[in-house]
Amino acid sequence: MESPSNNHSLPRALTDLIDAFSALPGVGRKTAERYAYACLKGDKAKSLRLASCLEALHNGVKRCPITFALIDSSDNVSPLYDSPTRDKTTVAVVEDPFDVLAIEATGQFTGTYHVLGGVISPIDGVGPEELHIPELIERIKNDQVREVILATNASVEGESTALYIQKQLDEANIADLSISRLARGIPIGVDLEYADKITLGHALSGRKRLE
Repeated sequence: MESPSNNHSLPRALTDLIDAFSALPGVGRKTAERYAYACLKGDKAKSLRLASCLEALHNGVKRCPITFALIDSSDNVSPLYDSPTRDKTTVAVVEDPFDVLAIEATGQFTGTYHVLGGVISPIDGVGPEELHIPELIERIKNDQVREVILATNASVEGESTALYIQKQLDEANIADLSISRLARGIPIGVDLEYADKITLGHALSGRKRLE
C-alpha cells in the first residue's frame, strides 16, 4: 500500500511526524511519509520503543573528554582509549565519530583515535578553531605519541584539514613524531563510513609517511 500523500486531510499528529522525519539529513518528503505511515500502521510497541530511544538519546550519550568519540554517559573516557590493549602512542585522526567504527571494522588498527568534530570548510562557516586540533597537540605531548595518522576523508575539505593539521604539528616541533596519511585506496568523494572493509583495510596498512 502506498504511503499517504501530503495534504490537509491528514491528521495533525501524522503530519507533525512527517515534518519531523523530513528534518533529518537525506530524508525527502516521500521517504518521511513512508517512515511516518510505517510507524502508524505497524506494531505500537515498536513506535513506543523508537520514542523511548529518542527521548533517552541525549542523556545517554556524551563525548570522551580525551578522544572526543561518542561514549556512554556512564563512562569517563572512551574504552578504545582506556583499554590496555590499545597503543596510545599511535593516534588516528578522523572527522566524525562514525569514522571510528569504519576503521575498527577492519580489525587492523590497535591504536587510539582523535575525533576532530568536522573539517575546515569556510563555505559552511567552519574554521580550524571549531575543531579539536589544540587538544590533539596537547594529547600528543601528554601521551608521548609517536605516530599520527591523518585519516580524514578523501575530499577537498578533508585534504585541506589534513594539510592544516600537518602544518600545526610541524610548527609544534614535537620530537620523534611521525605523520602519515591513509593510502589512496579510498576513492575520492567516498566517506570512511561508506568504504568497504577490504578497501579501508588496504588504505590503513598502506599509509604513507608525510615528508
